[in-house]
Amino acid sequence: MSAKDAYHRAVREALEKEQWRITHDPLYLAVGGVEMYADLGAEPLIAAEKEDQKIAIEVKSFLSPSTISEFHAAVGQFMNYRRALLDVPY
Repeated sequence: MSAKDAYHRAVREALEKEQWRITHDPLYLAVGGVEMYADLGAEPLIAAEKEDQKIAIEVKSFLSPSTISEFHAAVGQFMNYRRALLDVPY
């Protein structure tokens, strides 16, 4: 499991302030036998919940000298999470 981003707590608190119910912190996902963890789960999902909506959130800050490298890593994570979420039964 990766370390939480510097802004993780602020994002979580902002979601809770907007009445999102955090359901997973972190959200466990798996695809093709590979385990992954999104920062939060909610409905809407971090994982968080609100009414009938669910969301999954990965917090990124891009603080390293190579922001383009961090961007490409984030896009790769997004693609993996998107694929894994297609298999989630909720």
